[in-house]
Amino acid sequence: MALGEYSIFTWKSRATQDREQEEYEKWAFPYGAAQREKLQALLRSLYPKESIQATLIAFLTCKELYESALRKSSSSEDATDLLINKQKSYKRIIKKRDMAVYISLVLADAAIDAQCEYPGIETIREHAQRIESIRNR
Repeated sequence: MALGEYSIFTWKSRATQDREQEEYEKWAFPYGAAQREKLQALLRSLYPKESIQATLIAFLTCKELYESALRKSSSSEDATDLLINKQKSYKRIIKKRDMAVYISLVLADAAIDAQCEYPGIETIREHAQRIESIRNR
């Protein structure tokens, strides 16, 4: 279940809500609490002045958008290009200056295994700069 599939006006039983929340958690953090904690630590390092909730929402939104773009694209590069060049559509959640960083985080998140070893913030920022160059083509 993806973030965009939730509706305020849908009445669901507690059991259904719990099941959907569990499915969403498995999608968002397939390696569980350890992955969530390490990702949150990385987000705190990258955005020390932002609330963890705001950065986590932006990350999860970017993850969902990237996966959607990937289904429509022939490669990871095409999906990244689509996302970075359509950033205006997501500007209420992800600031233009931050989109490349969040895409970099999503790509790093997709590459981890059960050890949940994310790259450092400098590596994330360097990768984000390369992604940002797509916008300038």
